Amino acid sequence: MGVHPTAIISSEAVVEEDVEIGPYSIIGPDVQIGKGTVVGPHAVVEGPTRIGTNCRIFQFVSIGAPPQDLKFEGERCPVIIGNNNTIREFVTIHRATAADIAMTCIGDNNLLMAYCHVAHNCKLENNIVMANAANLAGHIHVEDYAIIGGLSGVHQFTRIGCHAMISGASAVTQDVPPYVTVAGNHARPYGLNLIGLKRRGFSEETVGYLKKAYRMIFRSALLLSAAAKKIREEIKDSPEVDHFVAFIEKSERGVCR
Repeated sequence: MGVHPTAIISSEAVVEEDVEIGPYSIIGPDVQIGKGTVVGPHAVVEGPTRIGTNCRIFQFVSIGAPPQDLKFEGERCPVIIGNNNTIREFVTIHRATAADIAMTCIGDNNLLMAYCHVAHNCKLENNIVMANAANLAGHIHVEDYAIIGGLSGVHQFTRIGCHAMISGASAVTQDVPPYVTVAGNHARPYGLNLIGLKRRGFSEETVGYLKKAYRMIFRSALLLSAAAKKIREEIKDSPEVDHFVAFIEKSERGVCR
C-alpha cells in the first residue's frame, strides 16, 4: 500500500496522501493525481497531466508522452483525466498540441482495455468503453456511453456519437451518429444500437422515434438535408432525435452511410 520505495516521483508532482503507486513507476513533474487513485507497477506518467480521484491505472501504462504529430513544437498542452476511470495494461494516452481544444481530455467512469491508444487532442466524455487494442487517432471526439470494439481504428478528426456501437476490427473513417451500430472496413451502419439503448433504459417511444429517424437518414432516397428537415417536421419533442439530427448536420467528414 502507499508508494513503493522503487517508484520515482518528481518533487514537482502533486500526489494525494492515499494514492498508491506501484514498483518502478515514474511520476514526472507537473503531474497531479487525485485521492484514491492506484497506479500499478512500471507505469509512466509525464506532465502536464491531471488525474482525478479513484482511477485504476494498471501496469505498463504510458500517460502524457509527447504527441506523435510532426507539427508538435514542444507546447505544454495537458492530459486531463477525470474520476473513476479504469486504464488497463499498455494503454497509451498522449498529451495535446496547441490546435483546437489544446488538451487531451478523458471524462469520468470510462474503461480503456489493454493496448488502447488515445492520441493527442482527443476528447472522450463519460461511461465510454474501448475494447482491447482500439485506437483513436488525433482530434477525435467520443460522446457518452459509446462502445468501440477491439482492434478498431478511428480516423483523425472523426466524431463518435453517444450510445453508438463500433463493432470489433472496424475501420472508421467518417462520423458515427449517436445510437447507431457500425461495422466493417470501411465501417457502415447496421441499424440502431438497440441492446445498448435497452440497457440504458430508453423508453419504447423514444426508440420508436429513433428508428423512424434512422430509416429516413439511411434507408430513404432523400438527401441528408431533406431527410433532416422531414424528421424535424414529423418527430417533435424528442431530445434524442434532435441530437441525432444535429450531430449529422454538423458533420464535417460526413457520416458512415
